[in-house]
Amino acid sequence: MLSSLIRQSRLTVRQTTTTFESLRRTAAAGIAIQTQVLRNFATAGEALEYDVCVVGGGPGGYVAAIKAAQLGLKAICVEGRGTLGGTCLNVGCIPSKALLNSSHKYEDATKHFADYGIQVDNVAIDVPKMMAQKEQAVGGLTKGIEGLFKKNKVKYVKGWGKVTGANEVTVATSEGGEEKVVAKNVVLATGSEVTPLPGVQIDEERIVSSTGAIALKEVPKKMVVIGGGIIGLELGSVWSRLGAEVEVIEFLPNIVPAMDHEVRRNFERVMKKQGIKIRLKSKVTSAVADADGVKLTVEPAEGGEQEHMEADVVLVAIGRRPFTEGLGLEDLGIEMDRGRVLVNDKFQTNVPSIHAIGDVIPGPMLAHKAEEDGIACVEHIAGKVGHVNYDTIPSIVYTHPEVAWVGKTEMELKSEGVKYKTGKFSMMANSRARTVDETDGIVKFLADKETDKILGVHIMGSNAGELIAECVLAMEYGASSEDIARTCHGHPTLSEAVKEAAMATYDKPIHS
Repeated sequence: MLSSLIRQSRLTVRQTTTTFESLRRTAAAGIAIQTQVLRNFATAGEALEYDVCVVGGGPGGYVAAIKAAQLGLKAICVEGRGTLGGTCLNVGCIPSKALLNSSHKYEDATKHFADYGIQVDNVAIDVPKMMAQKEQAVGGLTKGIEGLFKKNKVKYVKGWGKVTGANEVTVATSEGGEEKVVAKNVVLATGSEVTPLPGVQIDEERIVSSTGAIALKEVPKKMVVIGGGIIGLELGSVWSRLGAEVEVIEFLPNIVPAMDHEVRRNFERVMKKQGIKIRLKSKVTSAVADADGVKLTVEPAEGGEQEHMEADVVLVAIGRRPFTEGLGLEDLGIEMDRGRVLVNDKFQTNVPSIHAIGDVIPGPMLAHKAEEDGIACVEHIAGKVGHVNYDTIPSIVYTHPEVAWVGKTEMELKSEGVKYKTGKFSMMANSRARTVDETDGIVKFLADKETDKILGVHIMGSNAGELIAECVLAMEYGASSEDIARTCHGHPTLSEAVKEAAMATYDKPIHS
C-alpha cells in the first residue's frame, strides 16, 4: 500500500514537472515570437518606444521634453516646423522683441539723442539689415535648443505628428516618410495659430498676420492694425517708430482688456502721444488688397454707417486659437471645449495616457505659462508633484514704456466683493527714472484690506517686464505689501518705485 502511494506520488511529480516545462517552453516561444514581431514592426514601420512623446517643440513642448529627460524618462519630441521654439521663438516673442529694440534705438537717435547733447546726422533705416539681425538672434536660440536636446538625450524627430492611439503617434516626417512612435505617455504641445477674421484674407504681403508683420521688406506709409491687444500694439509700435502712420482699430471699448483700468488710461495716453491713432468700438467688415495697397470698410461695433479707408499694410491681430488640426483628437474621443483640450490637475485628458499643455488647454496663451505647464506635467508623469499657480502668471506688453501685471485688477476685486486697499507711486518721483528720462509710468499695488496680502501689482514704466518678477515671487509666497516695503532695494534703481508703492499700500511712501 505504502509503495503504491510512493509510486503514484512520483508519477504526479513527473507529470507536473513535464507540464511546467511544457508551459515554460511555450511561454518562451511566445516571448520570442512577440519580440520578433516587435523587431519586424520597428524595421518596417519605425516603431519606437519611449516614456514620453511630446508633440510640438515650442516653449511648452521643448521644455517638457528636456525636463522629462532630466527626470530619468526616455523622451522624444516631434516638431513639424523644421526648427524648435514654436511660434514664440520663430515668428513671435523673440523676433518681435528684436525689432522693438532696433526701432527703439532708431527713434532715440532721430528724436531724443539731441536732448542729451548727442548730435547725429543722416540717420537712416536699413530694413534688410534690421531683419538680418533679428534672424541672427532667432537662429542662435533655435540651435541652442537643439544643443540642449543632445545634451539631455532627447530624441528629435522633424515632422507632423498625429495621435493614432492612446500610446501611439504617427509622424509624417519632413523627408516624406512615416514613423510610428510608441510611448507610455503622449504630451500635446502644439500651441496656437492666428485667429482668422471674416471678410479679410491674409496673404502675408499686404494683409499680414504677426508672421508677416515681422518680415516686411520696407516701412509702409500707413499701417492699419486690426485689434488693440498686446501683439497689435507691440508690432504697431515697431513700424510707427520707423516712420509709418499707424492706426489701431479695436472692436471693444478698451485696448488690452485684461489691463488694469487706471494703468490702461495712462498707457493709452502715452500711445497716442507717440503718434499711434486708436479707434475703439469699431470693426473692419472687409479688407481687399491690390497692387496699390488695401481698401478697408469700417463701421461701428454695434453696426451703423460704414467708412472706407486705405492703407499700405493691414495687420490682423485679433487673437489666437488653439492649433489642434490634424492631431486626430476627435478619432480618440478627446474631450474639448471651444477648441481647447480639457485636462485635469495632472494635465491628463479623458484618455489618461494623453496629456496636454500650453495654448491648447484653457488659460492665458503665454510662452512662460506653457513652460510651467510642461514642467508640472512631466513631473506628474514621473510620479512627482507638479503644480502651476495660475494666479501668479505675469503678463507683459513690450512697448515703450512697458506694461506688466500679475494677479487681480481693481475691477476683478470689486466684482468678486473683495475688500482691498491700493498703493501707488509715480515713476516721476523715482530718481533712476529721472536720470534716464523714463518718467512716464506708475506702480500700483492691490492688497487685502485686513491681511495686507498682495492681490495684484500693475506697473507701467521702463523695464516693467523685469520689475514685475519681484512681485510675482512675493505673491507666490503669499507676501504682504509690508514685506516688500521693508525689503532693502538698491539706490538708485527703478525697483525702488516698487518698494515705494508697497509702502504706500500699508503705510505711507517716503518720496511722494
